Amino acid sequence: MRDDEIAYLIGRICLQDRQAFRRLYELTGAKLFPICLRMLGKREDAEEALQDIYVKIWQRADRFAPDETSAFAWLAAVARYHAIDVIRARRPVASDIEEAYDIGDAEPGPEARSTLISEARRIEASLKQLEAEKASAVRQAYVEAMSYEELATQFGVPLNTMKTWLRQSLLILRECLGP
Repeated sequence: MRDDEIAYLIGRICLQDRQAFRRLYELTGAKLFPICLRMLGKREDAEEALQDIYVKIWQRADRFAPDETSAFAWLAAVARYHAIDVIRARRPVASDIEEAYDIGDAEPGPEARSTLISEARRIEASLKQLEAEKASAVRQAYVEAMSYEELATQFGVPLNTMKTWLRQSLLILRECLGP
């Protein structure tokens, strides 16, 4: 799967080329499905989301800007944003106005907020112990939920190298953060 081939297919989809759409699905469906599954948790939800994602790709192919991002990164972003929308839609809606205003423990108190800030500072300080490139990979993997494949492509390293980077970085972070 080459990024330039995917970009070409997206361009053809802008012209309503169904063969290009079919080929794009064949090339990328197996790569986008794990993103959905990881974010949504259930296979059925991920399968349904994947169908919706390809509908969005068909409808929005003209929004792909090859000068701004790689083709697969654009597809992965469409998948991630759709999965986030599905997760948001799952949230229960307040049944009445009292429930809507009853946020109770939703907002952490001063002590909890202080603890969270302290922990965030410890994590940031620990991330500074890593090389800048590896710290960036850790943030993108665990904050932005990027896959190993996406990270390897972005950083221009083999997949196994990316896995090693992340594993070693997490060991270093664990040592820095201590018990």
